Amino acid sequence: MNLSREQMTLKYLPLVKYVAGRIPAKLPVHMDREDLISYGVLGLMDAIDKFDAGRGIKFETYASQRIRGAILDALRQNSWAPRSVMDKLRRVNNAYKSFEGKEQEPSEEEIAAQAEMSVQELRSVLAEVNRLGVDSLEQFLTDNSEDNFRLGDILADQDSPNPEAVYIDKEIKERLASALQQLSERDYLVLSLYYYEGLTLKEIGAVLEVSESRVSQLHARALIRLRGELEGL
Repeated sequence: MNLSREQMTLKYLPLVKYVAGRIPAKLPVHMDREDLISYGVLGLMDAIDKFDAGRGIKFETYASQRIRGAILDALRQNSWAPRSVMDKLRRVNNAYKSFEGKEQEPSEEEIAAQAEMSVQELRSVLAEVNRLGVDSLEQFLTDNSEDNFRLGDILADQDSPNPEAVYIDKEIKERLASALQQLSERDYLVLSLYYYEGLTLKEIGAVLEVSESRVSQLHARALIRLRGELEGL
């Protein structure tokens, strides 16, 4: 690159503002959008220092990942979930995984016992996951600042790319797609109906012929399993 680091930073500042503006996460009370831009600039500077044109990736694509990663890292430091909760999530995921291939779906009691927690604790973990909503889904699914994706981009069968898709690296999309393929048919269906089709939990319940509260549990389970698959890749 012929431009200096300072010139590159100024040139791509609009990209930082664009990426920061596209992150819908609810901000902690002590942070605002200007803070996100500041963290994004740090990500841009990191991208300028580490960019390798030999990889065949456009600088804008690479930089957008670093910018988004730096912003999500900053948000993650103020995460909704302390390490103790993350540990419970992994235990629940491992519990669900241990019942894979079984003909009958495990009960709450069986999952709780396998995860070494009470049924009430299990319900609390699932409820915590559901409270995340779409806004902080990316933060929940991965602790890796380079894994910046949108679930809808993978579940959707789009005919043409949206503006933000230009800034999503092919490798990351393939990785998430691979993780989604490892989910059970029911878990994939719940995520697809909720994030791609835009159905409410109540509407999904009507499709699956189960209660809304049961769909809420299935939704949380699917997210936990998806996170587990991503960690394994």
